[in-house]
Amino acid sequence: MRILLVEDHPTHLKLAGAVLSAEGHSIISASAAEQALQHIAVEPPEVILLDMSLPGMDGFALVRRLKASALTRDIPIVAVTSYVEAYSEAEALRIGCSAYLTKPLDTRSLARHLTDAFLRGPMPASEPGPAP
Repeated sequence: MRILLVEDHPTHLKLAGAVLSAEGHSIISASAAEQALQHIAVEPPEVILLDMSLPGMDGFALVRRLKASALTRDIPIVAVTSYVEAYSEAEALRIGCSAYLTKPLDTRSLARHLTDAFLRGPMPASEPGPAP
């Protein structure tokens, strides 16, 4: 599976990439939302693992943007955060994320969560957002 990892913390990016590569997945990495949009425009991933707390455009804004576009709305997105707050999970799911994971990531089940999100397919956003 082709996975886009969007994470601004180099250690987390490297760890998730190594774990998923070892499972046989093709990994594309981005450290910011703008860089992720560039990768998506060139070759859309099959699933996105997205840190919701990014510098500049945060993960919530990126999800809204992707879900507002016919070209990207069907890409399943798995939200990741180190801020464990109930409203964050509810908000992530409401705007169209397929799943919500907290840091530190459980490396033993990370690939399974992404595969499940891919097989489940995209979640519809319950609110419109600006187009990319």
